[in-house]
Amino acid sequence: MKQVVMVLACVLALAACSSEPPPAPTASGRPKSTMTAAQVKALQAQDALGSYTGYGAASFGMNEDAFRAAWRADLNGAVDPGGDCSLLQPTWNKALGDFDFMFDHGRFVRYDVGTPKEIAPGGGKVGMSVAQIHALYGSGLQVLPHKYQLNEQYLRIADGKGDVLIFETDTSGKVSRWRVGIPPQIDNEDGCM
Repeated sequence: MKQVVMVLACVLALAACSSEPPPAPTASGRPKSTMTAAQVKALQAQDALGSYTGYGAASFGMNEDAFRAAWRADLNGAVDPGGDCSLLQPTWNKALGDFDFMFDHGRFVRYDVGTPKEIAPGGGKVGMSVAQIHALYGSGLQVLPHKYQLNEQYLRIADGKGDVLIFETDTSGKVSRWRVGIPPQIDNEDGCM
């Protein structure tokens, strides 16, 4: 019996020596994450309301009535069902352009964000550098020159299903605004002008 116990102890000791140690616990007692900061940020952003298919419960393609029912809060503006472009804005919107919902011929097609409070699908936001956006979105990121401004760019990401996210950068290489929507309206740099 002693020999069996000794052999078992040796086998367990050898097994312990050959396996990698578990990640070190953090102050909370959980193992330390091995994910990159960009991966962690992208996971945290999954709780954001913005998505490639709409915002919160409002999905691209909805008419004004369905959109208002999904939004369930007061909005400024009205939608022209036959018009090329209309905007609705949350009543908490402090400045024109901080947060807009675009409608084309009465259908929700895009939302624009110009404030760092909102998080884009995948974790990007206003104020991030081009390098940070590249770290989050990787090789799927398409870099295009700005239509009107030298030394500014559009960083375009398509989700493969027809929906698109575009970050606009300023001359310092920081994101100044972003938008999500469907073509062709997503690629209209002028919004509803």
